[in-house]
Amino acid sequence: MRKLTALLRLALALLHASGFHLTGARLPDGRDKRRILRAVDRAREYLPLRTLLRVMRVSPSRFHAWCRRQRACVLDDQSSCPRTSPSRLTRSEVRAIQDMVTSPDYRHIPTGTLAVLAQRLGKVWASPSTWYHLVRQNGWRRPRLRGHPAKPQVGLRTTRADEMWHIDMTVIRLLDGTRAYLHAVIDNFSRRILAWRVAETFAPVNSVVVLVDASRGATPSETTPVVLADAGVENVNAQVDALITTGVLRRVLAFTELKFSNSMIEAWWHSLKHQWLFLHSLDSVTTVHRLVAFYVGQHNRVLPHSAFHGQTPDEM
Repeated sequence: MRKLTALLRLALALLHASGFHLTGARLPDGRDKRRILRAVDRAREYLPLRTLLRVMRVSPSRFHAWCRRQRACVLDDQSSCPRTSPSRLTRSEVRAIQDMVTSPDYRHIPTGTLAVLAQRLGKVWASPSTWYHLVRQNGWRRPRLRGHPAKPQVGLRTTRADEMWHIDMTVIRLLDGTRAYLHAVIDNFSRRILAWRVAETFAPVNSVVVLVDASRGATPSETTPVVLADAGVENVNAQVDALITTGVLRRVLAFTELKFSNSMIEAWWHSLKHQWLFLHSLDSVTTVHRLVAFYVGQHNRVLPHSAFHGQTPDEM
């Protein structure tokens, strides 16, 4: 029974590794070799080694080579003949590819171009797809680290309503290929949409109209509201400049006079489009105007804002 149990363990180890015998078969995986060597060690208590090797059809030299490699922790190996397949790369060729991929001298060259350059230099004759495969398989990283400037972690925050406004314009493409131009002003403190306008054509006067509408409902204060805008032509033009010179508003350009971006109104554009407008068929400017009017009302009066612990912009 002990002999049969030992042979059964050895057969199961061979079954997991290669299908009962290793005649003419390679076994590069070190885990499979360790499983067979453990089964042989247990079976040698009841059967001679020569019998076990005959059952496995493994030569003694091959078995003892495995034992030596196990003590050195190098059971994982490649084929002893690197040209088993005619187009297979040798270890030296793979190492040359790794050196070129990870070398700082070639970091300005794309991987596909680097494969062709290696052929021109006579180092490695392999296609770009083979290079991409080896890079993914071995996890090689190109030395292309870039030092990015520090970004602000907290945006502009005001302490009262109508202290700072954000203005911007976005383009909405209709089903017939035409465009609608949406201008809006949002308050920094309350995130409330103060004024908006949908136009069929692009005109700088639309920015003036929404700013005037917003200023009419502004809270009276000793200081004039600061308008944060980007440097687009819809915000920097003669009409807007004339409004600024009256002293009703002050304008600050994002990324020009200030390091912060106009991200608050950009975030609202994203919510408006992807959570409401793009759920409908935008077939006309009238449809866009109706949908924007509904969403502005929902945003100001109904939707609780996470920045205010559930309060709406109107309540703020």
